[in-house]
Amino acid sequence: MRVLAAMSGGVDSAVAAARAVEAGHDVVGVHLALNRMPGTLRTGSRGCCTIEDSNDAWRACDRLGIPFYVWDFSERFKADVVDDFIAEYAAGRTPNPCMRCNERIKFAALLEKALALGFDAVCTGHYAKVVRGADGSPELHRAADWAKDQSYVLGVLTAEQLEHCLFPLADTPSKAEVRAEAARRGLSVAAKPDSHDICFISDGDTRGWLAEQIEMAPGYIVDEAGTKVGEHGGANAFTVGQRRGLRLGRPAPDGKPRFVLEVRPKDNTVVVGPERLLAVREIRGIRVSWAGRPPAEATGERWGEDFACDAQVRAHGDPVPARARLEAGPSGAPAAHDAVLVVTLDAPLRGVAPGQTVVLYQGSRVLGQATIDAARSLDRVA
Repeated sequence: MRVLAAMSGGVDSAVAAARAVEAGHDVVGVHLALNRMPGTLRTGSRGCCTIEDSNDAWRACDRLGIPFYVWDFSERFKADVVDDFIAEYAAGRTPNPCMRCNERIKFAALLEKALALGFDAVCTGHYAKVVRGADGSPELHRAADWAKDQSYVLGVLTAEQLEHCLFPLADTPSKAEVRAEAARRGLSVAAKPDSHDICFISDGDTRGWLAEQIEMAPGYIVDEAGTKVGEHGGANAFTVGQRRGLRLGRPAPDGKPRFVLEVRPKDNTVVVGPERLLAVREIRGIRVSWAGRPPAEATGERWGEDFACDAQVRAHGDPVPARARLEAGPSGAPAAHDAVLVVTLDAPLRGVAPGQTVVLYQGSRVLGQATIDAARSLDRVA
């Protein structure tokens, strides 16, 4: 195949490209320039998409003997990921920018351009697997190394996109093996630290960064009964489940810590309460999509019936047994574009926030995902 290898500048994408070359594919490497400050340098494991990462990607391609290009997607990245992140926080939600980047940049804008240029697939260093189902359609599955599995952040991919995805690291048993292979191949990124945090907030100070993007106004912090217990400098900087940085003037009656239960941007209020109120039993999701063939309960005469699954709400969170079903959305019709996914958990999950993503699994297979619109706790609605 003609394969476009997305080269982040890290060890995973470098080894993935090397394996694609070794498999006999015609491979071209491309680094996406997403940062509008190209002179920015990485600080240890913080940040990515910097000039340093671009140079590392070039060195890897040079070592592999494949062409290398840099494509400027910074304008698209700002509009679809950064601005979306700001808007979601301004609305009192907690977004996942990695999901947006995969959905709108790496497997939408990049794949669209790759196909237009005659490539057959996009290769990345994600730890996930595409297999063929009984009917021949593509399915997304967890990687062999569950500790590094990244199928959660790929849950936004559609069947059409999965047809053109290549994940050479799918069956690798550990990250240590990837680093050892990179060293054997003479790739300079063999010992490069993994990036973490949000790539466009390189110092890791999300609250400080948001304060520069969103107009913050002082407001009240109230308990679950509505009693004022403190003040804040801007509700948008808080997220559900947060404990630190509340600076409450009145201790809880039982003396135990309080946690953020809800952010209300309309009246600039932060609601706090005991940890037990973070336990969520029901999740309602919007913008539902299926990673391959949808379950029978999402189509035809069985639409809206319950089906068994596992639900995961964080990239490295544990899946929880659950039952899910679709409900008609605002249009009142069982249409996929506005249907609501209702997930009832067998065991409660702690601190689920609107704006996060719930990904559904059956065994190792990713069924699909939805953006969390509301979460119902054992004792209250958040």
